[in-house]
Amino acid sequence: MKILVVDDEKLLVKGIKFNLENEGYTVDACYDGETAVEMARAGGYDLIILDLMMPRKDGLEACQEIRSFSTVPIIMLTARSEDADMLMGFESGADDYVTKPFNILALKARVRALLRRASIAAAPEQGSGSTLKAGHITVDEQRRSAMKNGVEVELTMKEFDLILFLIKNPGKVFSRESLLNLVWGYDYQGDTRTVDVHIRRLREKLELTPAQPQYIITKWGVGYYFAG
Repeated sequence: MKILVVDDEKLLVKGIKFNLENEGYTVDACYDGETAVEMARAGGYDLIILDLMMPRKDGLEACQEIRSFSTVPIIMLTARSEDADMLMGFESGADDYVTKPFNILALKARVRALLRRASIAAAPEQGSGSTLKAGHITVDEQRRSAMKNGVEVELTMKEFDLILFLIKNPGKVFSRESLLNLVWGYDYQGDTRTVDVHIRRLREKLELTPAQPQYIITKWGVGYYFAG
């Protein structure tokens, strides 16, 4: 497995690189967002760890650019704990975030979990091939693809996991906490607004009128459900 670590704190990068290489990963490093985008485009990485605040191009810009050509799992690092940073990270396409200072064991657990999910997603499911359809939305479980009126829509790994879970459970209302546990898993420590961000992004990509969704519905005061 090949990982790219991007942070302008060279000592921190050295520590992360050392610990991940001890786990058997191949690790490349760079120190600014512009180089990160170039390396991501050419490097064939299985996962990227990306700092929020960097020179030349910050983590949000870099993440958005990488998302324009890749669905590689991205963990965002931030030195600040403000909710706005986390929400902007997810808006830019990050799959997870970790606040500095962090326990390296916790970071390694996040890395393992995301890589495990990505490998499961990439592996063809024997005898599955299930396609789920509701109106103009089609979700192909085996290909891990989603379409809106027959046109494929680019989803991140976590966005696909969420829409697949919802469309497979039509009419069932799930709280934000339940979705964090069932979709994100591994004792996820993120803010429940993580779910709100991903729901909003799914509506923007899959609903005909995002402000008036037909399928990805809010149950006020409770959570979300898919109106199948």
